[in-house]
Amino acid sequence: MDFTSLFSGFEDVTDVFTVGDIVFTIILSFLLSLIIAWTYKNTYKGVSYTQSYVHTLIMMGMVVAIIMLIIGSNIARAFALVGALSIVRFRNAIKDTRDVGFIFYAMGMGMAVGTRFYLLAFISTVMISFIWWGMSTLNMFAKDVQEQILKVRIPADMPYEQLLDTAFASYLNRFSLIAVETVQAGTLTELVYGIEFRKKADPQEFMEELRKLNDNNKVALITGHHEVDL
Repeated sequence: MDFTSLFSGFEDVTDVFTVGDIVFTIILSFLLSLIIAWTYKNTYKGVSYTQSYVHTLIMMGMVVAIIMLIIGSNIARAFALVGALSIVRFRNAIKDTRDVGFIFYAMGMGMAVGTRFYLLAFISTVMISFIWWGMSTLNMFAKDVQEQILKVRIPADMPYEQLLDTAFASYLNRFSLIAVETVQAGTLTELVYGIEFRKKADPQEFMEELRKLNDNNKVALITGHHEVDL
């Protein structure tokens, strides 16, 4: 079947792009979107990874490329599409700020492909992915010591002001009481602290020490590394 003759009627509608332009734009944006998706998947460190988000990145790259192909240099089309897209509302909250970065990453690539800056799209996608992967692999800009959240439950009739000071002095550089609340119908008091361990402190030993002081009630330590997924 001769696809050129089949689509010749459609090509007569516009002289801005051809069927070949459309196919090439979709294929190239898809391949470059795969690079972005691979970078996201291999640099993600949280616990809320979703396959659907990665699929959305790939589709977004292709769709934006097609949109830019449609707009071309026609300002009227640009305003029409802006008006049409302004009615779309996204209800899902994005937990991780890096997810927003990847959305703009995919959109930027799609815009470059759709406006036929193919070399720009290819080079920028490869280089940004390499830089992003490198920063994640080298763990750049990570703090050596991070403040952690400690939750300790004690009986409601037990004074808490100086109860844990001995253990804190042995294992922590600093601590601060963030919140106090009653739980389990007022039978227990939950204390929430911001803490920073000493360099050679063993968190497990620290938690065992706390359980000896709080009548073996619940002790929870939140490291803060995956705070966006809590």
